[in-house]
Amino acid sequence: MYIPGIVIFLVGSGQVQQGGGLLGKSGSVPGTVVSCDHVVRKDRKDRDVYNYYNVLVEFVNPVSGRRERQAVKSPTEYAASQEVRLLGAGTQQLRIGGVEEDPLFPPIAQMIGGALLILLAFFQNDGQERRAMLCLTLILLGAGALLIYRYVRLRGRNLQELDAEIVEIYSRQLARETKILVGSKYTYYPVVRYTLNGKENLRRCAVNSSGEKSFKVGEHMKLYYDPERGTVTEAHAQIGVLIAGVVLLACGLAAAAGLIAALL
Repeated sequence: MYIPGIVIFLVGSGQVQQGGGLLGKSGSVPGTVVSCDHVVRKDRKDRDVYNYYNVLVEFVNPVSGRRERQAVKSPTEYAASQEVRLLGAGTQQLRIGGVEEDPLFPPIAQMIGGALLILLAFFQNDGQERRAMLCLTLILLGAGALLIYRYVRLRGRNLQELDAEIVEIYSRQLARETKILVGSKYTYYPVVRYTLNGKENLRRCAVNSSGEKSFKVGEHMKLYYDPERGTVTEAHAQIGVLIAGVVLLACGLAAAAGLIAALL
């Protein structure tokens, strides 16, 4: 339990350091795209080592009040003069809003969950069963409640379906071949084209697979447009998330009832 707890805690804290905020949100400022260049590098087998758009944006720095230009790496292509929302302005972690998917659990929840897993392992090894059970109960209740909240929140966002066609497969190299590791390791992402407000757009999706044949050029997938936020996302209200949340919450309530009975 120690290792998963530490990993989960570090992932959550890493998202906070990248400017996402404890709740997965941060302030935004308007910006304008100056230029957008496609950057690709391939290995000897013609597979992408990296593939992204280098987007030069202009905005008013909320800290200094000065107009600045800064380059941002993005999986999505933008046209010159296009208006965008920028997150993390005034920091080194500037990014374009609406590109990255919201995490399943907000960073603060990941950090708390990781800390509880570490405590759970400690109390188990120390023979403190009731405290270990309390940690497990909090993990189950928190995870279940957050999954149910995520489903309800996405359900209420009035998302509109967008049909997207896969036009390219982006392969990201995770590890190079060595004497110990046989074969390089890659993760594959679909790059899709979709039409929004009469304009064609390209987007590298967050969904990915370690299987080279998981996605095929010409296949179609669904994206979702949020008219209130003006953003495109892959996340939508999935009944499986609701079921998982209900199951975890029920297990947490059962664990809480058992803990209370043991204390009485």
